[in-house]
Amino acid sequence: MIKRQNPSTPEHSRDLAADGGALSMSHNDSRSFFNLSQLVLSAGQIKPSPALKHSKITYFEVEIVDVQSKKQICIVDKVPPASTILDVKHKFHKACPQWYPSRVGLQLEHNGPFLKDSISIQSLAVSSIVTLYFTDLGQQVGWTTFFLTEYTGPLLIYLLFYIRLSTIYDQVESRKNFRHPVVHLACFCHCLHYIRHLLETLFVHKFSEGHTPLKNMIKGCAFYWGFTSWIAYYINHPRYTPPSFGHKQVSYAALAFLMCEAGNHFINVALAHQTNSGNRTCFPSPTYNPFTWLFLLVSCPNYTYEAGSWISFTVMTQTLPVGIFAFLMVIQMSLWAQKKHKLYLKRFYPEVRRKAAMIPIIF
Repeated sequence: MIKRQNPSTPEHSRDLAADGGALSMSHNDSRSFFNLSQLVLSAGQIKPSPALKHSKITYFEVEIVDVQSKKQICIVDKVPPASTILDVKHKFHKACPQWYPSRVGLQLEHNGPFLKDSISIQSLAVSSIVTLYFTDLGQQVGWTTFFLTEYTGPLLIYLLFYIRLSTIYDQVESRKNFRHPVVHLACFCHCLHYIRHLLETLFVHKFSEGHTPLKNMIKGCAFYWGFTSWIAYYINHPRYTPPSFGHKQVSYAALAFLMCEAGNHFINVALAHQTNSGNRTCFPSPTYNPFTWLFLLVSCPNYTYEAGSWISFTVMTQTLPVGIFAFLMVIQMSLWAQKKHKLYLKRFYPEVRRKAAMIPIIF
């Protein structure tokens, strides 16, 4: 007789209890893991501490040293690698408020050139400490203010002489003597020249470096204002004598003056358009405008037209002060043209290498 096994035996009960306990523990662990995962998800992504986040970023220390005494002025610390020289100047101004960023000149070497504001600190750094030499550039003015002041003076000064103030000329002699038409034409041309300069300063020219020393503006104003007073005094004098060849000399010279003024304007517009468009890969090429064809012969046609304007004005008025002023302007502009021509040769060698600087055919 085969006996059935009683499911309620102690051994079977222990097995069931053991299996049931295991199942119960496994179920509890699953619920605990599920609850923990839900808690982590509800808390969001764990963020690293700021110290760990920026631990790999290297900061520089910029040591500012006086260029004359070789003494340390201050140390600008925690300078990010992407900072520029202009950023360092602003931080230096906070440490030393008496020196504005515009009058601060920084050099990498004792006798080296001044660093441009756009240069990054990282490109200069050899180690974590960068030493820069400081030079006080003096009181600075903006380029727009510089040119507006320089060109407004001649415009107003010439008009004061043109109306023949009683403090300048004898009124009795001024009423008796008849004014030659070239006197009125000279006033028109002179005013046109400086009005063009003023309008181009406001609406055409784009200046790179933002400031220039105040002493440069004083020198420029003394030069232009002084020569304008000398020129205007003789042309508007009651005893002024007209040109030797009369109407033909005045007419041809005035026509040449107007053509040079127009050419100068169109060249300045072409150069400004090149800068605004950002196309720096090639030298400005002539367009359908005949005044821009001078680009085929010279690299600085704006100076060529400027010199032509003053030479034409000299022939038109036949006055010694105008001739001296034109001679000095030609010399100065030829120096500027040679300097720019050298820069153009570095940037646009294939296009500029067979051109003259300012005067055609003279290489």
